[in-house]
Formats: sequence, structure tokens, C-alpha cells
Amino acid sequence: MNKLFKSDQWTSRPLVEVATLQRGYDLPGQDRNAGPFPIFAANGPVGFHDTAKCEGPGVVTGRSGTIGKVQFVEGNYWPLNTSLYVTDFHGNHPKWVYYMLQSFGLEKYAQGAGVPTLNRNLVHHEPVLVPPLEEQRRIAAILDQAETLRTQRRTALALLDSLTQSLFLDMFGDPVANPKGLPICELQRLCTRITDGTHQSPAWQKSGIPFLFISNIVEGEINFDTHKCISADTHAELTKRCPIEIGDVLYTTVGSYGNAAVVSTEQLFAFQRHIAHIKPDKSKLDSRFLAAMIQSPGVRQQVDKVAKGIAQKTVNLADLKGLSVFAPPLPLQQTFATRIASIEALKATHRRALAALDALFASLQQRAFAGQ
Repeated sequence: MNKLFKSDQWTSRPLVEVATLQRGYDLPGQDRNAGPFPIFAANGPVGFHDTAKCEGPGVVTGRSGTIGKVQFVEGNYWPLNTSLYVTDFHGNHPKWVYYMLQSFGLEKYAQGAGVPTLNRNLVHHEPVLVPPLEEQRRIAAILDQAETLRTQRRTALALLDSLTQSLFLDMFGDPVANPKGLPICELQRLCTRITDGTHQSPAWQKSGIPFLFISNIVEGEINFDTHKCISADTHAELTKRCPIEIGDVLYTTVGSYGNAAVVSTEQLFAFQRHIAHIKPDKSKLDSRFLAAMIQSPGVRQQVDKVAKGIAQKTVNLADLKGLSVFAPPLPLQQTFATRIASIEALKATHRRALAALDALFASLQQRAFAGQ
């Protein structure tokens, strides 16, 4: 049962009588024509078509693959067969239904190990506490305001990321075209070591030294939030071949490969083998310049070409070591690093504000569906 607290004016109804879900429709790639109507798959919009299957406003969620992500659609649209869409709102406010399904926890009802699937019959009979329509409108308006603030912060962070890359291209250009005639060499020639994380399966502890995965390298930062911890002895054993030091750069090599972050803390940690560990030669390479360079469009294109695999692309260490990169004078690199320091400070401020807004949104959502 979905656990929502009941207000005096709210009534309990099965989900099927609040927002009836229906499977989407087939639309093979070769049958799609350019047009104004968005196509929605399990994880969100995947293109456009010249014909709409459903009238908006609409609410779409995942049926197969990605479960629990909910999308709101203002206009007409086409939901694919990997999705479920609300075919009948039963007089309820569509935006309230959208937020209700976000808080519903649809991922709890997924079945299947390989490709998770959501059977609508499993959730249709789950009870939902429904407020009067006017209260639904008020809840939706409050959550809309909070979501707008979160979107503004995300937009600001994206603009700052693009500003960093613009500054890099302005100062150095693209390594392939090399318009400024800067020295070019293989990445390994500018580093003292390029290796990866542990290939072992360590003994886990409830607390201790954090063990990181590729999901912990996000937006140029190392996120130490993890449920996997190891002992001090295990940490010493795992990191003895290549100690982690301030100024090292971590780089994801599997799945969502290509994310880099500079180690900027003495916090002890270890990480999995899907994260490359790059030690720049500090007489040749500035860490912040290195992180920006290996995420620049020109280097990213090289990485895309050498990434191997079908279900999950992987960048091996040999290819990473052989990337063609700039070897500009160190003072020029340091000038770049100084310039982006202010951008990084702004990004940190926005990240903190976004984290606070995320917490506020979660609190508002809980209170909204508790009748508070």
C-alpha cells in the first residue's frame, strides 16, 4: 500500500479511478516523420513526429526499462510502447496527478531482473488519497513554484558549464584542428601514471571509508555519499599501488563515460575499476586544465570513437593513455585555471542552493500529500 497520510477532506480511491494507466503505442524509427509532436519513451522525450496519438495535457511514465520517472506533457504527444500514459484523469487536476505519481513510488512495483517492467494491474488497485479539486490546484501551484526555482538553478549550472568549455576553446581551440598551433602529444606523456580503481570485491562495512562508483563522479565533483564503506586496512591495501592525492583527476570509463573531477580534499576513499585514476606530471600539467581538456568536445570525439561495447560502452586504459591532447606552456594552463576558479565558485554556490531546493521540494511534496 502506498503510504500517504489522510486529511479529513480527502477520500481514498484505487489508482485506476484516479488516473487510469494505459500502455503506449508502437512507432518504429523508420516510420517517424519530422513534426511538432514529442515522442515519449520510458525515460522521457526521444524525438518528434508529425502525428499525435494523445491529446494534452498528459502524464507519461515508464513501463519497460526505466521505472518511476514521470513526465508532464503540456500539448499533444505520442507515448511509445515502453511507456504508460494516463488515459483518463477522472476529473482530477492533471498537474496534481503528475506530482502524485512522482511521490507514489512506482519503481517499487517493477518486476524482472534484466529489464524491469511495470505491470499497470499491480498498481491500479493501490489506494490513493484524493483531495478536493480546488486543493489539487493549490498543491500543484505550490509544487510548480518550487520546481521552477529548481529548474532555474539547473539552467544556471548548465550555462556555467558551457562557459567553462567556451573559455577553454577560446584559449586553446580544438586539439584536432589545433588552430593556435599548440604542442600536441599523447596524454600519457604528460602524466606520471594512468591506472584504474580496484578490481577486487572488498568486504563492506556499515560505516568507515567511502567506496565510490561512477555515479559518484557528477558535474565535475566527487560526491562522497555512498552506502558502501570499507575499513582503514582495506583502504590501505586497495590504494597502495597508486595512492590518491590532491590534484589527481578521476575519469569515468564505463556507461556514462567521460566525466572528470579533480581530487581537492584529503578525505580518504577508494573507488571501483570503472573510474580511471590520472596523475598529472605537475611540472607539465595543471589539474584543472587537465579535467577541462579531457571533457572538451575535441577530446570527447576521440573518446567516442574508441569506446567499445554494445549494451554498455567502455573506454580502456590504453586508449585513454593514447588520446591526443594539448601540451601548452604551464603558465598558460594556470591562467586558464585561475579564470575558471571564479566559475567553479559560482557553480558551488548554485549546487548548494539546488540541494537546499531539492530538500525543500521533497518536504513540500510530502506535506502536500499529507494534507498539510
